Parts: sequence; C-alpha cells; structure tokens
Amino acid sequence: MYNNYNLAVKLWVKAAVIRAIKTFAQTAVATIATIGTTILLDVDWKLVVSTATLAGILSILTSVAGLPEVKNEMLLKQYNDNNDHENNN
Repeated sequence: MYNNYNLAVKLWVKAAVIRAIKTFAQTAVATIATIGTTILLDVDWKLVVSTATLAGILSILTSVAGLPEVKNEMLLKQYNDNNDHENNN
C-alpha cells in the first residue's frame, strides 16, 4: 500500500508539473499574441511572465482536484502487477 501511495504522489507531481509548464508556455504565447506587436523588443515581458506564472500556479492548484492521467497510470500499474502475480503462480 505504501509503495502505491509513493507512486501515486510521484505520478501526480510529474503530471502536475508537465501541465503547469504547458499552461505557462501557452499563456505566454497567447499574451504575446494579444499584445499585438510584431517587434520582439516592444513586448511587455513583465506582463507576459507574470500572466504566464499566474496561469502556471492556477494549473497546479487545479491539479489538486485530480489528474485523470495519474488515475489511468495507477490502474495500468495495478493491472500489470496483478498479471505478474498471476503469471508467477
């Protein structure tokens, strides 16, 4: 049971961080596009970084509600463990 808990925590952290990074990047791109400038030096980078950081933080907080990919990976591991146990008997 303890090993499954550790695995679930590791999977959750990995999935939540990946989601937060993707959210950060997508928000940064959207913010730059919304500013509507074609010159890279004219971008308000403080606005882009602060908006994207807030989106990343909100993504982590939203992940607390649950991540379906973690549940799927845990079910797959449980299935594989059961099959390994049956094959060894």
